[in-house]
Amino acid sequence: MEPVDVVAVVGSCAPERSLFARELARETGRMLVPAQRVGLSPDPVAEAVAIAPWTARPAGALVEFPEVTDVAELTAATAAPGSPVALTGVLCVVDAGHLEADLQREDCVIHPGQPQLPWRQTARALLDVTSVEFASLVVLVNWEPLATRQLSTVMALVNHLSPRARLQLHRASGGAWVGGLLRDGVRYDAAQERAGWVTLLNDEHDPYMTDPRVGALHYENVRPLHPERLARLLDDRVEKGEFGTVLRSAGFCRFATRSHVTARWNHVGRMIAFSPLARDEDLGEQDELLALGQDLGIIGLDLDVPALTAALDDAALTDDELAAGPTAWAEFRDPFPAWPTVDEHTD
Repeated sequence: MEPVDVVAVVGSCAPERSLFARELARETGRMLVPAQRVGLSPDPVAEAVAIAPWTARPAGALVEFPEVTDVAELTAATAAPGSPVALTGVLCVVDAGHLEADLQREDCVIHPGQPQLPWRQTARALLDVTSVEFASLVVLVNWEPLATRQLSTVMALVNHLSPRARLQLHRASGGAWVGGLLRDGVRYDAAQERAGWVTLLNDEHDPYMTDPRVGALHYENVRPLHPERLARLLDDRVEKGEFGTVLRSAGFCRFATRSHVTARWNHVGRMIAFSPLARDEDLGEQDELLALGQDLGIIGLDLDVPALTAALDDAALTDDELAAGPTAWAEFRDPFPAWPTVDEHTD
């Protein structure tokens, strides 16, 4: 049986998202699965994958997802071998006037409990930025009150965060224009490279909308980071806006105190997390290192790129520190949380 064509509508603005989903379903003839329906389940993504194949509409299904949905998990689930659905579009509804503030929120979304995991939480800003980054189309709502200069900045920011997504200003009149938003979609696969930070790392970042305030940086440095200096840089300088407003940065890094581990650098607004991805000793002869040191994509407003680059360089090891070697590095003060370890001999 051929997988059912599914388009997802995501975004944190529930009323606008719901209205747009209804408009789009009506104009395209797709079966609408509202957020209230999949949100009844502890796992909205699994619920959507179970419901969508039952559609009797030739056009397929349109699933509106609640704000707790991790779009990365959605794309992974629908791209899994044997999935009964084919995700051919992710349409993200964004409130144009609130985008910058939404990306700097510090609160978390509590996910519904599941048998294997009673509860978990995710930074709301991270869910918001991921929805934009994975989108094939971003629809800006409530843009009318913005001055032309403000709207230009918002549109360029969205395009820098998601350079392969199309942008559309929502028209309050509704109607046939909505149906024209869907083009022949290509099924989302497991290896998504839409995010702006990913295209920066791949040297493929070429947004078609620009604005004097919106900037991006591909930062590389093969030297490990001194964790104490990095913490001071993030807390005392980056967060306080010394280099402009860094809204999104992500990629790979290494701490000198944990130099055998390549870590994921994942930052949005005021939230940042570092998590282990690969250990050098676990790599086979044919495996490649994810990164020797830092490989970061950085996006923000009013960025002082030279100053930010110099500050990141200063957080890396100096010549003398580098020459001292890992034994000396292990004595550096490391203020970041320890990474959990798993005994390979335990179940």
